[in-house]
Amino acid sequence: MAETLSRVLRGAGPPVERPATWRIALSGALTAIGLGLSVYLTIVHFVGNQLLACPTSLHSSGINCEAVITSPQSYVFGIPVAVLGLAFYTVMSAVNSPWAWRAADRRIHLARLVLCITGMGFVLYLVSAELLIIKAICIYCTGVHIVTFAQLLLVVATVPTMLGWGGPRPAAAPPARRDDSRGRQQPAARGRRPQAVPQTRPAAGPRSTAGRRR
Repeated sequence: MAETLSRVLRGAGPPVERPATWRIALSGALTAIGLGLSVYLTIVHFVGNQLLACPTSLHSSGINCEAVITSPQSYVFGIPVAVLGLAFYTVMSAVNSPWAWRAADRRIHLARLVLCITGMGFVLYLVSAELLIIKAICIYCTGVHIVTFAQLLLVVATVPTMLGWGGPRPAAAPPARRDDSRGRQQPAARGRRPQAVPQTRPAAGPRSTAGRRR
């Protein structure tokens, strides 16, 4: 079953179309920003808030990085959110490399699309927790969220086209044509039965009247 699915993903549809160079470069830049922010938040989580550069003067406006990264919502299934973000962008660094973008294997591009959708779903959960439960936001977390959203837009606008989803269908072939006796091309008739050629009867000669005589 797994082998069949793998074969279908590799060979189904038209060949993978290579994206523009600027799309590859933009994806790499966004991934680098997200990875850098995730590394910083992971260090802060394990080392301590003394490395957290978040102005306290913004607390009145709802920006409180310390409240966000030390809240119970900063853990998911016992794993720090910063570590999950670091793992996510480590994998994205691999699937967003120039080699991966130019790969002919459809599974790589499908994995990139699925990862971006999953990451954006997780971002929506974190933003809801910040606004509704913690009632504060972290500027570094928000930076990761914005980068993830931009990454999703780029991938959704690129990967389906690469895989040939929703592309124009090939035009139907024109009907066969044949030449008539005058050298003009006429479309071949379809579904027509050959017309029966009327048979001419021989002209009847004068009837003999010998049999009518009594």
